[in-house]
Amino acid sequence: METISFEEFKKLDIRIGKIISAKRVEGSDKLLKLEVDFGLDKRQIIAGIGKAYDLEGLIGKECPFAYNLDSRVLKGLESQGMILCPSNDGEPVLLHPDKEILPGSVVK
Repeated sequence: METISFEEFKKLDIRIGKIISAKRVEGSDKLLKLEVDFGLDKRQIIAGIGKAYDLEGLIGKECPFAYNLDSRVLKGLESQGMILCPSNDGEPVLLHPDKEILPGSVVK
């Protein structure tokens, strides 16, 4: 993977969002439709974490999201950002702050 400058990295707006609802996307065993609270607004995020996580267990989780990505349509649904998580042998693993933090907090 190529390296980027610090100036390029600063263009990415990463914020903590709190998942307030989660639903399965029809026709996909992997995609979930998340409603995420970012403090000043709520956004719909389509995330490929459906095989690794139960819907009920996601509610209330605070996770980092790429906040300033262009919207993208997946399975006919608009995704207004992207959840950030590493992969463990192909399975996504959620990242969480170790203390409660306000939704919308900027990751620096």
